[in-house]
Amino acid sequence: MGNPLFREYERLVKITVLEKEFSVPEKNSCLRVFQFISPDTIPYGRFCWNAECQLCRVTYKMAGHQDGPPRTVLACKVLVADGMQITELSDELRYNLMGVICPSSPRPSYDDEAGIDPDLPQ
Repeated sequence: MGNPLFREYERLVKITVLEKEFSVPEKNSCLRVFQFISPDTIPYGRFCWNAECQLCRVTYKMAGHQDGPPRTVLACKVLVADGMQITELSDELRYNLMGVICPSSPRPSYDDEAGIDPDLPQ
């Protein structure tokens, strides 16, 4: 596909991040696909993208290897694979991905809070 931010890819693969499924571009690092999932909250300035800062630590398992122990790696250094299950995120990643991992519920309207029935004449 033609986006210069991501490595060339032909298809999207399915990964799970904290039990929520996403379709992301193959052949890209986890940190890069986190940017694909949430482009406004995974900035360049917060992460070093080269393993120096250690802020992008994740723990994952692969779909076919459930009996083995989970692996802890840096998201900037590991490529995503179809069926990858990310079970833990560093505090920094969790904070930055919170909007897509655990979106907040919509706020009730003022009328709902006040107990006003919009169908009744006021």
